[in-house]
Parts: sequence; C-alpha cells; structure tokens
Amino acid sequence: MQKAGMEILAQYWPLLVALAVAGAAAGLAAGLFGIGGGAIIVPVLYFLFSAMGYGETAMHVAVSTSLATIILTSARSVMAHHKHGAVDWSIIRTWAPWIVLGALIGMSLTGFLSKRALLGTFGALAFVLSAQLFFGRPTWRLADDMPGGLPRAGLGTAIGALSALMGIGGGTFGVSLMTLYGRPIHKAVGTAAGWGVAIGLPSAIAAIVIGWGREGLPPFSFGHVNLAAFVMISIFTVTMAPVGASLAHKLDAARLRRLFAILLALVAARMLWNALGL
Repeated sequence: MQKAGMEILAQYWPLLVALAVAGAAAGLAAGLFGIGGGAIIVPVLYFLFSAMGYGETAMHVAVSTSLATIILTSARSVMAHHKHGAVDWSIIRTWAPWIVLGALIGMSLTGFLSKRALLGTFGALAFVLSAQLFFGRPTWRLADDMPGGLPRAGLGTAIGALSALMGIGGGTFGVSLMTLYGRPIHKAVGTAAGWGVAIGLPSAIAAIVIGWGREGLPPFSFGHVNLAAFVMISIFTVTMAPVGASLAHKLDAARLRRLFAILLALVAARMLWNALGL
C-alpha cells in the first residue's frame, strides 16, 4: 500500500505541485476580487491536462473542476468579507434561485460544446468584462438599486449560465452588475463572492452526471470533475481566500477595479489564442 502510494506520488508530483500553486493563487484572487478563483483555475487546469495528453477533455474537466472548487472558496471568501460588513445577504438570498437555475442550464450546455467552443466562450466573455471594469467609471449607473421581478430572474439566470460555461464564480459577472446598479466596489466584491456557492454546487453535480463514463479523462476523474485537482486546489484556496479578502479592504476602489480588469484581460487573451488554434 505504501509502495503504491509512493509510486503514485513519484509519477504525479509535478501535477500536485502545480495544483497547489494554482490553488494558492486562486484563493488569493477569490478574496481579493470576489471571483472564486475560476479565472485562474480554468486556464491552469486546461494547460496542465493538455500537456499530459488529455487535450480532448481538458477544457471540460477544467471548467467542471473549477466550479467544484468554487463551492468552498466562495463560502470561505464571503464569510471573510462578512466580517468587514461587506456582504448584502438580501441580494444573495433573492438572486440565488435564479442563479442556480442558470448554472444547471449552462452546465448542461457544456455537454454539447467542443473544446474550442468552450475556450472561445471563456475568452470572449472575459474580454468584455475586463473592458467594462477597466474603462468603466464609478458614475456609470443603470439604476440606483438592484432590479427585481422579471429583470432579476433574467439576469440571475444569465449570470448562472454564463458562469457555468466559463467555470467561474458569480463574482466575475456579479461585481460588474452590482457596480452598475449603484453598489460600492467593496460591497459588490463581498456580496458577489456568495453567488459562487449557488453556481458551483449544482454545476459540479451536473458535471459528474454529464461526464460519467466518458473516455479520455485525466486520472482521478469523477465524471468531468477531477478529484485530485479538487482536493489540492480546495485546500489552498480555502487557506488563502481570507488573506485576499483582508488585502481587498486595504486597497482603494479604483485600483481594485483595474487589477481585476487586467487579470481578466490576460487570461482572456491566452484562452482565445488557444481557441483559434494559434
């Protein structure tokens, strides 16, 4: 038993180290930007699994595993922000049902999309969001309060679906939406972190079902969710998320928006490059 464990460790130690580093960076980003770390986890897992020879399933596994890790990361991050009084729980409660619905729709769609289609979706949407955050101004407003009724249902479902397709937490879209509806950036970051659980949990369950029995999956995969990546990344993201949350409250709002935008733009460029086969 011990010998078998040592053989596994010797064979996969580069993967485990890379996952640990990715988890630490993703946890820091989750607390700092409220994004659940998916903008880092998805590209890292995609490149890792592609390099290991699992290119055909790498993007599906990367997206699904990222969503699974977001459950714990977002829960840890939102509680850290709550200590700073930066979470609007009424928004989380009223938007969560629609976000869950959207997440299930989005994850179901991944079963019909190719690797390049997922890469393109991730890159294109990330570029749009990064541009809005970088060039947007605090004075830009769609309204002074978050929408309710049918607009909330439509926007919540769309956020859940697009987030599931990209393998990211609700913060990526949530921060942009809340700032446009009059929420301060720190309040938006803290509240949007809570949407990650509503996206990650139903998406991870659906990913396991959709990917069950598929051939060509990386080792330690449970459907489209890779257990080794989930465990390693979750440990380090949960540890680093409070550090990022604490740092977020020491930065000014304008700098936080620019850092968030730059991160998204860099990731988007790399993913689009691969989607085009360059």
